[in-house]
Amino acid sequence: MKAVSVALLLLALLVSVHKTEKSFENHKEKNVSKQEALNESQLLTMQDTFSSQAEDLARRKKNEERGHQLYKMSNKILKHSKSKKEKEEAYQLLTEAADMGHLKAMEKLAAALLFGYHGPQNITAAVILYETLAEKGSHKGQTLQALGFMFSYGIGMEYNQAKALVYYTFGSLGGNLISQMILGYRYWVGINVPRNCEAALTNYRKVAYFIANKLEKNEEMPVEKVRLMEKSENLSSNNDFLDWDVHQYYKFLAERGDTQIQKAFYYFLKAAKAGNTHGMAFLGKMFLEGSVAVTQSNASAFKYFTMAAEKGNAVGLWGLGVLYFQGKGVPVNYTEAFKYFHIAAEKGLADAQFQLGVMYHSGSGVRKDYKLAFKYFYLASQNGQPIAVYYLAQMYAAGTGVFRSCQNAVELYRSVCELGSWSEKFLTAYFAYQDGNIDSSLIQYALLAEMGYEVAQSNSAFILESEQVKILSNDQMYPLALLLWNRAAAQGNAFARVKTGDYHFYGYGTKKDYVTAAIHYSLAVDHHIAQAMFNLAYMYEHGLGIPEDIHLAKRWYDLAAQTNPDASIPVFLARMKLEVKLLFSEMQLFKQFTSSWKMSKLDTVLRPHWDLFALVVIVILLVLLIRNR
Repeated sequence: MKAVSVALLLLALLVSVHKTEKSFENHKEKNVSKQEALNESQLLTMQDTFSSQAEDLARRKKNEERGHQLYKMSNKILKHSKSKKEKEEAYQLLTEAADMGHLKAMEKLAAALLFGYHGPQNITAAVILYETLAEKGSHKGQTLQALGFMFSYGIGMEYNQAKALVYYTFGSLGGNLISQMILGYRYWVGINVPRNCEAALTNYRKVAYFIANKLEKNEEMPVEKVRLMEKSENLSSNNDFLDWDVHQYYKFLAERGDTQIQKAFYYFLKAAKAGNTHGMAFLGKMFLEGSVAVTQSNASAFKYFTMAAEKGNAVGLWGLGVLYFQGKGVPVNYTEAFKYFHIAAEKGLADAQFQLGVMYHSGSGVRKDYKLAFKYFYLASQNGQPIAVYYLAQMYAAGTGVFRSCQNAVELYRSVCELGSWSEKFLTAYFAYQDGNIDSSLIQYALLAEMGYEVAQSNSAFILESEQVKILSNDQMYPLALLLWNRAAAQGNAFARVKTGDYHFYGYGTKKDYVTAAIHYSLAVDHHIAQAMFNLAYMYEHGLGIPEDIHLAKRWYDLAAQTNPDASIPVFLARMKLEVKLLFSEMQLFKQFTSSWKMSKLDTVLRPHWDLFALVVIVILLVLLIRNR
């Protein structure tokens, strides 16, 4: 019985173990099934993710391609058209490209919004775009330069010169030419950095090298720089100024000027047939350079240059020199080239003088002679040859053929830099001002002012003090105007020097400071400015910032009248008042008169304004005398 019980117990145990094993196996099978399901789910998720990423990548690539196409289309329209409607269409395409994340399109659109090109100006939107571009990394530092500019003036940003300098520096390192030019100017005059001629030279040289290459290819063109204060009385007329269509014609001649070139060719040909040497010479030049309307031909160039040269035309002689120097249509012959360049140079042709300088500088066909090279580069520069100015700058910078002079090199490099295509903003800014787009005009002039253009500094200050600007607060206007007048004055603008004196005299944008005002008026007097002489005379008369001296006051009043006849009437009235004061002073009549009324109310009223009272009496007497003549 006991044995049966044990057997039953063992059987129950075996059954329990079997059930446990079976349960474990079932659980294991379930876990494996769950794991497989999980793995399959993860695989599907990964496949979905990869598929989504691939779709995103394909979509981005498609957007990039579409954005690039739109950007190219926009540039093409802007390059070949001038109508307002076409330009608006171009900027619409540019906006679409920018929305697709095209960086260059975003840069161009941001600039359009900042400067107000072909549409409403929107500083806030421009700031957002520039900040987005800065985060993404911008092309050649253009964005950093724009941010630096806005910080420098407090346009859409806080006014912060330190941040402006940081952005300009990084923009310069990124190869942005405008940033390099701004830094060159800042180091040259010491704006928020110590004055450093060598640092200025380094920055200006980089820009000048680029501009000189453009000039050699005839891709840059000087732009007239109009002073707004000289045009303010007759802004509706621009008979003496380049019309926008004319400017566009010159700028895009090679791309869309077929008919104009053909007309020029026709008139030159007609003049040449009539025996006109200039017509012959310029026909030779047209054949030498070639264009979309005139097929390049060295043989035809040689023919017409020879015809002009035989009659002593300087351009014809220069043309033959170029052909022999470069071996175009004829074998290279430096001796012949030198002969023709020398004759043309003696006739005063700047291009020929420049070519002689190149020959002596490089030793091409002649013994290398840096002193003679310097001589001919200097002559050519004096006759308006801009590349000669660049070569002179190079020689001063390296001390080649002349004592090294950082100062001379910087001044010459800078004059080359100012011929860059950005100077076209003088045109767009002027026309914006004419059209009443004051903010757009100011922004464009202000950027040029930041680059060191004196005319732009004066124009920016002139616009600021007109109180028509909306993009700056009222408390920014006069301090900024004073800053710009001061920079223009430092560059030799005598009118700006007088304005700087006025700001200190009246306390515009700064505290009243008669001493500083007198200093500025004295500096302006050296430029024979009648207004400065009159102001200085007034200050001597009243002892404002300088010791009172009636005799010196009289002398400066007289000089003001002699310098400018328009000052005769105010000088006459001031002199009459001064004579009365001098008379009272000598007779001590005024002193006795005031002492007898010392305690009176009349004395309290008159003493601060006695000169005005005397002036009124004088004017009344003059009127009575004139009426009784």
